[in-house]
Parts: sequence; C-alpha cells; structure tokens
Amino acid sequence: MVDFSIPSEVFIHILDLFGTMAFAVTGAFKAIEHKSDFVGIILLATITGVAGGTIRDVVMGRFPNSISDPTYVIITVASGVCIFFLYSKLKKHWNLFLKFDAFGLGIFTIIGGTFAYNFFGLNFLAIVFAGVLTAVGGGILRDVFVNQVPIVFVKELYVTASFIGIFVFYFALHFGAELYLATIVGIVIATGIRLTAMRFNWNLPKVKGSLD
Repeated sequence: MVDFSIPSEVFIHILDLFGTMAFAVTGAFKAIEHKSDFVGIILLATITGVAGGTIRDVVMGRFPNSISDPTYVIITVASGVCIFFLYSKLKKHWNLFLKFDAFGLGIFTIIGGTFAYNFFGLNFLAIVFAGVLTAVGGGILRDVFVNQVPIVFVKELYVTASFIGIFVFYFALHFGAELYLATIVGIVIATGIRLTAMRFNWNLPKVKGSLD
C-alpha cells in the first residue's frame, strides 16, 4: 500500500504558514479600518502574522523562524497587498475578519503547543504557555498599534478558547494520540469554541457595575 502521509514536521510547517496568513489578514483589515496607508497595512499585517511566534521562539531560546525563513514575511506582505486591493469588495463582510482571527487563534495555539512539545516533551506548563503566547501575541500587538484595547481582554471566550484547545491537545498526547490527530483535534476545538462564542455572544462574567 502506498503511504500518502506527509512528515509531521512538514504538516506543522504548513499549518504555521496558514496561521501566519490568517493573522496577517486580520492585521491588514485592522490597519485599513484605521486609515493606514499602504506601508502601514503591510507593517501591521506582518507584525500580526509573525509576532506571536517570534516572541515564543525568543522566550524558548530559539532563533525566530520568521527571520530565518523568509516565507513567513513573504506571506504576510502578500496578504497585506491582497487585502489592500480587495478591500473595497470585502469591507461589507466584516465577519471575514473575525473568522480569520478565529482560525488564526486555533492554529497558532496548537502550533505553539507543538513547538513546546518538541522541546520539552509532555510538560504541561510549557505547552500551555507556548500555545497561548503564540495565539495571542500577534493580536495584542495588532490592537495596541491601532490604539485599541486588545481583543484578548474584552472579547468573549478568546484566551479561554485557546486554553481549552491546548488543554485538549496536551491530554490527547498524554493518552497516546498521534501528533497529527492531537493537532487537528486541538485546532478544531479552539477554533470551534471561538466561532461559537462569536455566534452566540458567549462571555465570561465581569465585575458588576464596572464601566464599559
């Protein structure tokens, strides 16, 4: 029987590039909404797409993939250029921004977890830290650069979705699941929770009487 499977390293790399593209799209959307010029759009797309993974790599003592592999920056620049030219047709579809953000969240959560797993094995704290940091780092910088409160702190089940996804990923590996399966399940869980929370406006409790 012919084996059509691809090596796990290639599979993870492809997901990482897709997640980079997804977050770069959100950065480009946000830049345009805040009246940025062409250069500003490209910069924010790149920062959003690679910041989470870059911070993760630096914290873990690795040379950042986003610098050693030009593919990452090529993808973020291409995403920014595409959104620049297509925005007039896409601006009525604001949900596209939110869906790309949800997919980026899910993918980067598990990508970060796999990097920690490859470095530290089944170390729960390392996997959770790397997963959540990778998922939210770019989004935080994106929102800060346009002078907004990061979506991480105000939107429904954002970090929670990331944490649950990485929690499922960890325990799937702990109980013997293949990396492929654990990765897919973790991404589906994190992305699904985020999309569902958006659809039904699920929120975590807030302090009563707090200012909006």
